[in-house]
Amino acid sequence: MRAIYNFFTNHLRSCDMFLIKTRLNLLNMKTQRFIIVLTVINFLILIPTLFRANSATTSEAAPILRGRALELVDDHGQVRAEIKVLPAQPTFKMPDGTTGFPETEQLRLITSKNGPNVKLGTMEDGAGLVLGGESGYVQLLSRGTNLPFIKLVTKDGRERVIKPE
Repeated sequence: MRAIYNFFTNHLRSCDMFLIKTRLNLLNMKTQRFIIVLTVINFLILIPTLFRANSATTSEAAPILRGRALELVDDHGQVRAEIKVLPAQPTFKMPDGTTGFPETEQLRLITSKNGPNVKLGTMEDGAGLVLGGESGYVQLLSRGTNLPFIKLVTKDGRERVIKPE
């Protein structure tokens, strides 16, 4: 009886080991399939990325850069230069008493203290340039039917206007 018990016990153990090995083999096969499928998917994703990266290295420049404004900022995020189109201001009161200011294209170069040292503007009826510094500023203006002039203004408020005779 003992021999029969040992035979069946050993047989059951070998069957259990066979089942465990079979299950492990199936698990390994499923894992291998999963890894192969994942590798293929990664490769398919990588191919277009490589082609796009290769085409980005061409030396062709964009033909046009378009926008309403362009700002250059320093390391602290402060605007140091800007180019923009300013809308017309029909109710703006001018120093000479007239009202209205036309649409203006403007370039400003700004110091680290947020002061515009260079300001260049152009509009339908003329243009102006202002060069500033700590001691004052120089303004060159030619607009409309008025004679062009150069205005020199010091920090203490003294000014001199130069006009053609």
